[in-house]
Amino acid sequence: MKDGIRVTVWNEGVHEKRDAPVKAIYPKGMGAQIAQYLEKQPGIASVHVSELDHPQQGLTDETLNNTDVMTWWGHTAHDQVTDENVERIHRRVLDGMGIVVLHSGHMSKIFRKLMGTGCMLKWREIGERERIWVVDPAHPITEGIPEYIELEHTEMYGEHFDIPQPDRLVFISWYQGGEVFRSGCCWHRSKGKVFYFSPGHETLPIYYNEHVLRVICNGIKWAAPSGLKEVIRGNRKPLEDVKAR
Repeated sequence: MKDGIRVTVWNEGVHEKRDAPVKAIYPKGMGAQIAQYLEKQPGIASVHVSELDHPQQGLTDETLNNTDVMTWWGHTAHDQVTDENVERIHRRVLDGMGIVVLHSGHMSKIFRKLMGTGCMLKWREIGERERIWVVDPAHPITEGIPEYIELEHTEMYGEHFDIPQPDRLVFISWYQGGEVFRSGCCWHRSKGKVFYFSPGHETLPIYYNEHVLRVICNGIKWAAPSGLKEVIRGNRKPLEDVKAR
């Protein structure tokens, strides 16, 4: 974008305030950790952190109107996000705002609304190894990413993942326990774009991994509005003379 991308990092912000092990890893919150990285990246004009306990759940009209791409991390409080806010975000995405959904955000109201499916999966939390393979090396989200990213300890997410077929599948994960998972998926929704990226369990320092953060930043740049201002629909007069039948 001409003047850079305006990013809102939306983080539920519950675990960091109530769970000591999470607070020890992310003393300022997961959203702040992601934002700290993004603020230093070229092409990012501004980064705003919003949380569930902020006014209007951090999703005011002012915030949404000044957001080109939103990242979304939620887990234990999906049901607390109001349907009204979900509708407002959904309209913004259809009108061109990008959204990058992270980890357990797969069960958020906004992701399920955008997907139109249940978005459930298999899971296991024993801290096993994950290998995130690049399967579309030509995709811009993989820029600067090696052939694979290896996370020594992570939460397993496994197939079947109840999502519509991605427009582009960018990453597939393998887990030490044997499962695989479509861990990096892209979709278009009207004028907006959606990227889902699965790593990011709250009790593990995954958002300190430079490659994971780079993928999130690349995802933001890919999901940024294209600049298309208007889509013409509805009844139209013919461009050429047409003889009535």
